[in-house]
Amino acid sequence: MTDPFDTLGVEPRFDLDLRALEQRHRDLSRALHPDRYAGAPAAERRLALGRAIETNDALRVLRDPIRRAEALLQRAGLARGEETQQKASPALLMEMMESREELSEAARKRDRARVARLGDAMRAREQATLATIGRAFAAAGGEAAQLKGVLAMLSELRYIRRFLDEVSAIEEELTDPI
Repeated sequence: MTDPFDTLGVEPRFDLDLRALEQRHRDLSRALHPDRYAGAPAAERRLALGRAIETNDALRVLRDPIRRAEALLQRAGLARGEETQQKASPALLMEMMESREELSEAARKRDRARVARLGDAMRAREQATLATIGRAFAAAGGEAAQLKGVLAMLSELRYIRRFLDEVSAIEEELTDPI
C-alpha cells in the first residue's frame, strides 16, 4: 500500500487534526470523482478511479489510531503487521483476563451499571494509552530506535479495543428485549 500520509498530502504525525483530514479527503474526492472524468479516455478514468480508491484507503488508515501509528512506524523503517507485533506482557494478559472475567460475570447477572463502569474505565485507559503513544511519537521525532516502545503500547491498545468491542456487544444484548 502507498503511504497514506503522502496519498492525502498531510504531515506524517500521530496527533492529526481529524477534521482537517476529513476536509482534505473531501477535497481530493471531489477532484477525483468519476463524473469529472466521464469524457476522458479510459486510461485516465482508470487512473482517477485508482487514485480515488487509494484516497479512501488512506483515510481509513489515518482515522484509526492503531493503523496510523503502524503507518508512522513503517515510515520510520519499522516493519508493521503480525510479524512485528510485540507479545503482550504476562501482567497485561493477566489483567485483561481478569477484566474479561469480571465483564462476563456482569453480563451473566445482566448488571448494566457494572458493564457500563467497566466500559468507562477501559475507555479512559484507551484515551490514556493514546495520549502516551502521541507523546512517544512527538518525542522520538521519527527515530526508529526510540519508537520501539510504541509497539508494546499498540499491543495493549489492541487488547483494550477488543475488550471495548465485547462491552459494546454486551450492552447491545442487555438492551434487547428478552
